[in-house]
Amino acid sequence: MDQDFFAEYAVIEDTHWWFRGRRKIFERVLAPMAARDEPMRILDIGFGTGAMLTFLARYGAVIGMDMSAEAIRFARTRCDRPMLLGDITKVPLADGTLDLVTAFDIVEHVDDEQGALAELARVCKPGGHVLLTVPAFQLLWGNQDVVSHHKRRYRLGQLQRSVEGVGLRIVTLSYFNSLLFPIVAAVRVARRLRGESHDGEMPKSDFTMTKPGLVNDTLTHVFGAEGRLLTRWRLPVGVSLLCLAERT
Repeated sequence: MDQDFFAEYAVIEDTHWWFRGRRKIFERVLAPMAARDEPMRILDIGFGTGAMLTFLARYGAVIGMDMSAEAIRFARTRCDRPMLLGDITKVPLADGTLDLVTAFDIVEHVDDEQGALAELARVCKPGGHVLLTVPAFQLLWGNQDVVSHHKRRYRLGQLQRSVEGVGLRIVTLSYFNSLLFPIVAAVRVARRLRGESHDGEMPKSDFTMTKPGLVNDTLTHVFGAEGRLLTRWRLPVGVSLLCLAERT
């Protein structure tokens, strides 16, 4: 991809309410691990422009892995963490070497879903954790799925079976982006009912729809506040799913 694309996307990752709010949720989920006596060894798969590598560095020694050499080249301009070229179905690390493996909105891109999840479990130490997110509900299929080349969206039970099927134990599993779910659902269903056409052009990403400012900051706060909820209860609906699982 063009390096200008990565530069534009880096700004979105740093400022857009969805990315900022999601990081606040991750802070809540990872809070118990922040109190560890020893820093964790962490692998972040599909790190994009590197924003999550910087975020995860507060919890330990983080390594990034991406299948795009262009993404790695750009991320190295804004982050000094080690980075590997690799595929989620063939992680180039030894068994049981990591305390935490993260894959944020990655698994839905992969044809061999079970192979990918098995790799996440393989490289974790016993007692280590896998933290992943995926988009929820096929009903919400829309522009962002097309732009991002998704293969599927998930229901909670579907993700639970897949994760447990590779020998991981669920610690936290919940929908999130729940408070905004009715708005997102209404917009995406309305678009589909209208038969929205793009005249052969690639549809526009949803991440271009909100600019920095009061609305963006308010949405960040609303979205990020869900971290307090999903660490206690399973939220019944949401635009996405979050799963924290332990290697037994």
